[in-house]
Amino acid sequence: MRMSALRLRVGDPDRLAAFYRDMLGMSVRSEGLSHRVGYEGQDADLLLLPGGGGYTHDRGQRYWKIGITVPDVDLAVAHLRACDVPVSAPNQFLDIGYMCHLADPEGFVIELLQQDFEGNRPPQAADPDAPFAQARIGQITLRTGDIASEDSFWRAQGMSLLSMQEVAPNGFDLHFYAFTPETPPNPDLWAVENREWLWKRPYTTLEFQHVAGAQFAPVPDYQGIEIEGMSKSLTDAFGDPILPG
Repeated sequence: MRMSALRLRVGDPDRLAAFYRDMLGMSVRSEGLSHRVGYEGQDADLLLLPGGGGYTHDRGQRYWKIGITVPDVDLAVAHLRACDVPVSAPNQFLDIGYMCHLADPEGFVIELLQQDFEGNRPPQAADPDAPFAQARIGQITLRTGDIASEDSFWRAQGMSLLSMQEVAPNGFDLHFYAFTPETPPNPDLWAVENREWLWKRPYTTLEFQHVAGAQFAPVPDYQGIEIEGMSKSLTDAFGDPILPG
């Protein structure tokens, strides 16, 4: 089993595919009027479907973002700014990671997450001329008010819980699931030492931002997740589609 794609309905698949190719180094494969964009390897792709447009990010929505993990966030930011792409200043966010944020041309949020914490990045971790050469889609992030139901559903599909991370100042915690036999270096899933390990995984994790008891609105332009190896379509704990990849 492998999480193989995030499906997003967009206003202009051609324009958005060009952004992910030219700015973020992804490859593009056309599927009729849709485009599948992504990096080489085990991580998930983005499937850009026609028929959307007008998306506005809102903290009250079920769908949040994708996270792209890179060996050197500073190089990635310099590249994007040289191409006139607005991006926030990188910073070490608590004991979670060294990161920054941007939005694609249709407003979908992208987090750039360094594989090492600030100060831990090895010298010459990435090529300045190709800062996304080792990038991958590391996270697909959803919001939930009921992590117990999410946990039950995704474990039943064969996923493992790899990390839990408290973000007390912001009133939520994070839970990361993946189709993998790997186990984190520290069996305490709240342990900080597991986090840099997690940001280096070659596959995509499903991340939940959990706000206990909160209600989140569906996002029509979020069309669900594809799972390679799944034999039939399902709906998740929130009612969103999970489709064979």
